[in-house]
Amino acid sequence: MREVFQQSLREVQDRLVEIAGLVEGAISDATTAFGDSDVSLAEKVIDEAEAIEEMVATLDELAIDILARQQPVASDLRLVVGALRMSASLERMADLSQHIAQLARYRYPESAIPRGLKKTFARMGALDVEMAGKIVELLRTQEATVIDEVRNLDDDLDELHAKVFEKVLSDKLANDPTGVVDATLASRYHERFGDHAVSVAKQMQFFLSGSTD
Repeated sequence: MREVFQQSLREVQDRLVEIAGLVEGAISDATTAFGDSDVSLAEKVIDEAEAIEEMVATLDELAIDILARQQPVASDLRLVVGALRMSASLERMADLSQHIAQLARYRYPESAIPRGLKKTFARMGALDVEMAGKIVELLRTQEATVIDEVRNLDDDLDELHAKVFEKVLSDKLANDPTGVVDATLASRYHERFGDHAVSVAKQMQFFLSGSTD
């Protein structure tokens, strides 16, 4: 029974890594579609979102079954409960990737990025992709140093998010209400993606140390 239990815990970790890898691919494609006005790539992200949702649902069922049947304690309990919380954040990260892709599709063949913000959004997208990669690494290796790396990247992302708001509130975009809406939404999606990545990192820190501080 103990071997079956340990195998189930390994399966939880493996599924988290797999989902995180799909999220990394989704945000990479979404940011490329957004920056390049690539409607085919945007539709690919949108179409694949359901598969991630299904994988999250399957993982949640496994975690709940472990809680009900095995009644884990200590670090095992933290892993299973943390998996439920991390899967929710990963699902939300996939949703936000989809939202970014939808912006690109809605504005096609025009760009959803207002004049003067292309480099900023390219950097925001790169940060999100890097954070997603760090989450995959963290879930696979459980290396605590990666947690701080994720947080540092999120700090950089927050600074860019603030700069976007400064830009959209300036007079330069006063005659481009559509651009203001697109930039505001896109920046918020990028920023929230980072927040959920940090949430995953915090849950992993709780599993490793019993604390989120």
